[in-house]
Amino acid sequence: MNAQRPLGYWLKLVDSLIDEQFAATLEEHGVTRRQWQVLNLLEQQPATEARLNAGLSPFFASEDEPQSLNEHLAELVESGWVTVHEGEYSITDRGHISLLKLSELVEKIRTQFGQDLDGSEYDAVVQTLEKIARGLGWDPEQAQQ
Repeated sequence: MNAQRPLGYWLKLVDSLIDEQFAATLEEHGVTRRQWQVLNLLEQQPATEARLNAGLSPFFASEDEPQSLNEHLAELVESGWVTVHEGEYSITDRGHISLLKLSELVEKIRTQFGQDLDGSEYDAVVQTLEKIARGLGWDPEQAQQ
């Protein structure tokens, strides 16, 4: 007899499998998942390191995260994908083009992990997880600052 596993088990398992897929795919192209996330944030608007840290804080909470945001930013600046001026980081044209290519790869991964769900099932999972997060004290207004 197989006892039903708790929610936390499935959340951690799915999260680690998603991380593995993203890491393997992006690292083939010389970028970490965190760097891809930084590029996405900078695509929206230039930002200071503090603002980037706030936007990425849920991802850096993991003990598995080996590098600080500063190291990720330094590599992106060195690659010419990001510039920094007076403490504010901006994506470059080269970074924008790279982000577009990487986004295609990411979309393939997202399609893969949702392929066994129809649209309403996927939406239900996301909405349920948001409700759980809110019930545990997550405030979307605080998360966007």
